[in-house]
Amino acid sequence: GLPLDADLVFDVRFLPNPYYETELRELTGCDQAVKDYVFSHPDSLKFMEIFENAVSFLLPKYAEEGKSALTMCFGCTGGHHRSVAIAERAGEFVGNMGYPVSIRHRDIES
Repeated sequence: GLPLDADLVFDVRFLPNPYYETELRELTGCDQAVKDYVFSHPDSLKFMEIFENAVSFLLPKYAEEGKSALTMCFGCTGGHHRSVAIAERAGEFVGNMGYPVSIRHRDIES
């Protein structure tokens, strides 16, 4: 379900699901093999391009308004593969912009 404290929510269920690949099923989006799978699909790269453009515009605007924290959430079916890989990449991007980043994978252990 949706986190109650979410400021921005991105549903990534449109991406191919690593769960259906036997060798990836027990791994998570923190594992390189899953990341490679997720980002081998053009839609993942296009999504990240759109995300990065939006966040590059939005984060300074939120900061100008005095917002001291922003919760971005990424969701998929199980919360183990796609959303994790995307959140990790998104966190890296935001961190490289100079913002402090904290990543929590809510459903990775379930």
